Amino acid sequence: MELKQPTIKEIAKKLNISISTVSRALHDHPSIGLRTKTRVQQLAKELQYEPNQTAIFFQQRKTFTIGVILPKLSEDFFSSAISGIEDSASKNNYTVLLGQSHDNEEREKQIVETMKKHRVDGILVSISKNTSNYDHFEKLRKFSIPVVFFDRIPNMPNIHYVACNMTSGTIKAVDFLLKKGHRAIGMINGPEKLFASQERTEGYMKALEMHKLKYDPSLIVSSDLTKEGTQDAMRKLMSQRRKATAIVAFNDYVALDAVQYARGLKMKINKDICFVSYANLPMSHYTEFPPLASVEQFPYQQGQKATETLMELLSENKEETPATTFYRIILESQLILPN
Repeated sequence: MELKQPTIKEIAKKLNISISTVSRALHDHPSIGLRTKTRVQQLAKELQYEPNQTAIFFQQRKTFTIGVILPKLSEDFFSSAISGIEDSASKNNYTVLLGQSHDNEEREKQIVETMKKHRVDGILVSISKNTSNYDHFEKLRKFSIPVVFFDRIPNMPNIHYVACNMTSGTIKAVDFLLKKGHRAIGMINGPEKLFASQERTEGYMKALEMHKLKYDPSLIVSSDLTKEGTQDAMRKLMSQRRKATAIVAFNDYVALDAVQYARGLKMKINKDICFVSYANLPMSHYTEFPPLASVEQFPYQQGQKATETLMELLSENKEETPATTFYRIILESQLILPN
């Protein structure tokens, strides 16, 4: 036999007091005396009373749920970011609703629509590498659903975001290789539409400029970040008249695929060619030929900061907050060398 959940009305009837008094007592309202509060809370405990979340949501106009959209949870970077998001959300009594775009723009749009229908209070997003239209994010503003982007942020104005400084990270990576004597430094960048790819190119050019070296555009190639895309990028770099002796790879996964390709050409890693990458993923330290250095992007902290920013937006009084105020949080990157 299914047991019915006790209600505030039943507690009020048993104690011969009003429903509003029970509600206030359960919420520790200062207008209710200590004796009444104790009686109400003790009986609620005995009856195993649980608050009606739907009623609370209706009253506060919140679901205490945030949506998170990211490319792939299988990537260590995003797994770590999710940990930061969930830890921060939990501290604020929020539940996380997760969706993976699998780097598909249409899937990303569907997830946004689903989360809107589920009435999430706000959304955290790391966009798909293939997303080129941002209308689905713009539409959320009409429904007063705040969005905070992290790591992969769209190249669009007037947004809240948390990201790692990829320009300075790339300067550090290229500077590291230049100091090791490399002059023909290649770069396997990500899709050109990604803002992070543009930052990497900017950092690459600035590092050369700092060393008074001429920029050779043929040494930068793009990849769609798949294994095949990386192999194609390596093929292009290796076919140049000026062959790279070192390569800065978009992330550790790209670096591993690039190493595999180079070994297929019978090249000696860290002699004929060497690599520096981004993300500093733990798994790269267990490979036979890890990158000489990796730019730490602090995924946990990015997720944590993005969630804190979203909580701030959700707690703000929209009438008092100017529409022109946007949170732009940049974490400084760090070049990590293996022990």
